[in-house]
Amino acid sequence: MLQVQNAIPFNRAPVVGRELELIREALEARRLAGDGPHTRWCQDRLKEALGAHQVLLTTSCTTALELAGLLCGLAPGDEVIMPSFTFVSTANAVVLRGARPVFVDVRPDTLNIDETLIEAAVTPRTRAIFPVHYAAVCAEMDAINAIATRHGLAVVEDAAQAIGASYKGRPAGTLGDMGCFSFHETKNVVSGEGGALALRDATHADRARILWEKGTNRTAFLLGQVDKYTWVDVGSSFLPSEITAAVLRAQLESAREIIDDRLRSWGFYHAALEDAEGAGLLRRPIVPDHCVHNAHIYYVLCGDRAQRDGLIGKFRSHGITASFHYIPLHSAPAGQRFGRTQGELTVTDDIAGRLLRLPLWYGMGEKAGRVVEILRRELGLPSL
Repeated sequence: MLQVQNAIPFNRAPVVGRELELIREALEARRLAGDGPHTRWCQDRLKEALGAHQVLLTTSCTTALELAGLLCGLAPGDEVIMPSFTFVSTANAVVLRGARPVFVDVRPDTLNIDETLIEAAVTPRTRAIFPVHYAAVCAEMDAINAIATRHGLAVVEDAAQAIGASYKGRPAGTLGDMGCFSFHETKNVVSGEGGALALRDATHADRARILWEKGTNRTAFLLGQVDKYTWVDVGSSFLPSEITAAVLRAQLESAREIIDDRLRSWGFYHAALEDAEGAGLLRRPIVPDHCVHNAHIYYVLCGDRAQRDGLIGKFRSHGITASFHYIPLHSAPAGQRFGRTQGELTVTDDIAGRLLRLPLWYGMGEKAGRVVEILRRELGLPSL
């Protein structure tokens, strides 16, 4: 494989300083299983930041979504409406309960689920809507919640990318009934693998804790409400270890610094490509005025797939890793087997073939200039 000096990776997990100190603290305390002091610190910090009723750390956003599926009471024959332009975990959380994902198209501006198409997908079998906040730009949650209220549906936000983002001044992840976050190493705030489930109110709080603790009433026991704890419901091992929570704690302590650094790189890209968009050579991300994002992704929409793939190859020849994103779930073998589509997904199919994500990570600094230099050259534009 060609090795290029001063290569620029697509992602580089942030390390902000206190990770090793807090891991060592957990090791020296001999307290490594989940629900220890680091876990509780992270949950309290997230609860306060989000204004949530309850936050539970999980081993991943995938398991947070699976926990949400359990709390929604999904069962065989049920349906859940979601975009096709998302990661497989959004749909797997539904399929694992025997329910069916129903895929609808996305908006051409934000690439989020098109809220105007949701109601046509509702049937007597519909139990929930799972909107995804793509690139940490929130879906149109007021309209989605209104549809859910009319039809008695749960709303679970896939906020995997959206820690620190907001919609009309309200934090992502607390806009529906439940919100699911990711702390995977590719996200802004990381713990290697890891996630969290946020509950907006008390509706599911007691049962969430039981499911999170493997189906036991351990919390009631620790609070002295019962004299022993036992198996009372379904559940699984959703808790991350204290090592994972220790890393997350360090990251949460510096979350604002991380996000601000990424916003500077995002802003540089956006300003540097304004003339390219004006010339019709690409389209930059669109962020509605009522949404605040966290600079998780900077993408452009190319003219067609051939141009996009050619740019990926050209970047690679210069040691820069740029990437496409999701293969739409409705076109995947498992999506066709387990799900169904509502209407034509023309926008989804179009943007999936043209979307190009540029490298973006904490501490990237002037390397963003090199990415822009190559891209502008390939587009036939002068250097900045």
